[in-house]
Amino acid sequence: MKTLKLAFIIGAISLTALSASAETFRWASKTDPQTMDPHAVNSAPVLSFLNNIYEGLVRRNKGMSIEGSLAQSWAPLNGENGWRFNLRQGVTFQNGSTFNSEDVLFSYERASSEVADVRSWFAPVKEVRAVDDYTIDFITNAPNPLFPDSIANFMILDKDWAEANGAELPARDAENFATMNVNGTGPFTLASRDPGIKTVLVSNSNWWGKVEHNITSAVFTPIGNSATGLAALLSGEIDFIQPIPLQDVGQVESRDGFKVLEGEETRVIMFGFGHEHEKLLYSSDVTGANPFQDVRVRQAAAHAIDIASIDRVLFRGKIDGASQLVPAGISGYSETNSSRPAYDPERSKALLSEAGYPNGFSFGLKCPNDRYINDEALCRAAASMFAAVGLKAELNTVPVREYWPQLRKDAFDMYLLGWSPGTFDIEHPIRFLMSTPNSEKKLGSWNFGGYSNQRVDELLPDIQQEIDPVARQTMVDEVVGITQAEVAYIPLYTQPLIWAAKENVNLTQRADNFFMLRWVTVD
Repeated sequence: MKTLKLAFIIGAISLTALSASAETFRWASKTDPQTMDPHAVNSAPVLSFLNNIYEGLVRRNKGMSIEGSLAQSWAPLNGENGWRFNLRQGVTFQNGSTFNSEDVLFSYERASSEVADVRSWFAPVKEVRAVDDYTIDFITNAPNPLFPDSIANFMILDKDWAEANGAELPARDAENFATMNVNGTGPFTLASRDPGIKTVLVSNSNWWGKVEHNITSAVFTPIGNSATGLAALLSGEIDFIQPIPLQDVGQVESRDGFKVLEGEETRVIMFGFGHEHEKLLYSSDVTGANPFQDVRVRQAAAHAIDIASIDRVLFRGKIDGASQLVPAGISGYSETNSSRPAYDPERSKALLSEAGYPNGFSFGLKCPNDRYINDEALCRAAASMFAAVGLKAELNTVPVREYWPQLRKDAFDMYLLGWSPGTFDIEHPIRFLMSTPNSEKKLGSWNFGGYSNQRVDELLPDIQQEIDPVARQTMVDEVVGITQAEVAYIPLYTQPLIWAAKENVNLTQRADNFFMLRWVTVD
């Protein structure tokens, strides 16, 4: 993480002196958080929103470094592998109950359970011990220098509150009390929740932290249609929106009283394959087989993508083509594997012929239409590029609320995914996207297509433990080389950050695209 390039590190746009006046702040985004449960869904819209309500042992500051939150300090254990966290005293949950190590132990057990979507965060952990009310030890299977960074989004629930309301376990694909109700320790708490319509937060007057905002209430409205969202901003209905369409940047900048905030996210957009599928699910001309299990077909798909045209037509020159699952500047980025497959449609056709598909074939391409910038337009453009070489994509786009359940049910032949490494280290996508899915070891939980390589699996524990940066990078380079050669995924580009706000709104744009109300002031 320490090697993060300046463009990512300096995410703070502005933060002016705190206004004395209290304000109601209204903002919008394309995606409604799927749940209020911090352990149910491991997705950025959920974790970003809930970081305003719940808190973890550590958190990320404006520059993306970790700092203490509910833990005041932490250090490696002596005599065994793991970390000791010394907890902050005097903190209360929003219902008034006292925070202590029992809540951390309970939250660990809940977040690492079979039904938790975030359980891969705890793959290196073999035991957690509450030493006393304000000291807790995380025992790891081996030395793990990345562990504090890896739990920056691990949020703490009140044990008594969860047990009293039957929410001892998260409910990812269903609902329980924690789906619609909250009790965190953070700077804001939930006033009302109408999923898909409106969610209202109010300031937590008993928050332990230093108040840097002047927001008394914050009204969030999901607006899936970009034109509608922009109209809401320009009419004054809302104060801030993330993101806005790239083609509308000039319109916003030309209007008095508004501003555009631009940056580069750490999220790489990619296509994934159904590696373990024995047959295509959505093909009209291939039965009983899955051509994408042949690496030549996956290579053909990669060479069919014209990133330069996508950049020019859809992103107005604001994206960088990606060669791997993290962008340059992230810790572990493989400089020795920085080249991405060249756009070469003739090479694609030759590879398809070699694989036994000289006329190509049809397949199902599944994409969200309200999750990533221009996601549906991107998939339409890619489908056209695939068709030019004989890969006839039957495109199916759905709202993100339906998208993740369909991916978890393997309802795709190829799919779109965006990934931002929560630890700002390449180990994160190796663990979540490249490791063979293994529920017992909590690995590969977002590896929907079931990509599997024994050598990658062997190297992951060594990468997690290695302290020597040169030795570690050598192993990372090997993993990236393997996954590129096998076209485990097709990395496309690093997603830009394009936000817009009224001129009198001061906020911080972080490189992980998380929006923090505690840094918002309205002049």
